[in-house]
Amino acid sequence: MKARFLLLVVAVVVASWSGPLVRLADAPPVAIAFWRTALASSVLLPLALATKRQELAALPVKDRPLLLGAGVFLAIHFATWIASIGLTSLASSVLLVTSTPIWVALAARLLGERLTTRAWGGIVLAILGGAVVALAPRAAQDGSGDALSGNLLALAGAVSIAGYLLIGRRLRGGLSLLSYVSIVYGVCAVILLVVALVSGTALAGFSAKTWLVLVAIAAGPQLTAHTILNFLLRDLEAWKIATATLGEPIGASIIAVLLFSEIPGPLVVPGGLILLVGIWISLTARKKTAEVVTVG
Repeated sequence: MKARFLLLVVAVVVASWSGPLVRLADAPPVAIAFWRTALASSVLLPLALATKRQELAALPVKDRPLLLGAGVFLAIHFATWIASIGLTSLASSVLLVTSTPIWVALAARLLGERLTTRAWGGIVLAILGGAVVALAPRAAQDGSGDALSGNLLALAGAVSIAGYLLIGRRLRGGLSLLSYVSIVYGVCAVILLVVALVSGTALAGFSAKTWLVLVAIAAGPQLTAHTILNFLLRDLEAWKIATATLGEPIGASIIAVLLFSEIPGPLVVPGGLILLVGIWISLTARKKTAEVVTVG
């Protein structure tokens, strides 16, 4: 058990670098999202084909649309959230994208699951905190960008990752980690490639520094953090993972101050605290009856 929690800490620390690394990459958001998953897939797919060929061939037909759906949700998540980082503050973007537990809880209610009064209170509080953060002005060096649009894109990233994780939680019980992540990351990369080609987004011609950053994003936040969290979903209660990943905004904000001298706006800190407290209340109220997951 201690080893699992240690892995969880490692995943959160590594995931905290996702936003800052995206900020360092001088490339379009869709290109960053594509290379993040394409580079990860280039490592995972050959391994899966070499060691999990029988499992992949025997994949149930009923699971294939779900795997496709998980890849679609992941593509939407990366495309919207990465775009948000260029429009709003890093603190606002990461805080809003970690509101995923709210959307998972609401989805659970729509699916017929009963939530406690405490859980709904936490959800309402988290929504209020998210609204404060979403309306906060950008506090960045250049003052450029559309903060409200960036905040809305971050929220879209939170909603889409909720769909991805709800599907993943169902499939991981009967599918090995390597098979699952290789397929989903691969589907995500293909979708983002199509989006890039249709939109005319450049996928090459970047500086050496940007390529190094792209490799770092793929190796760290994607291959390491995302894959560890997918691994732990099979053994740890999801509410524990969700609670732990709420540390990502803190890590990302500290890194943003150190790397970019980006001080969060006056509304981001109180709004973020309200958001995190609301999510914590909701998670602790639901831990015995339901599972809530988030990945930044």
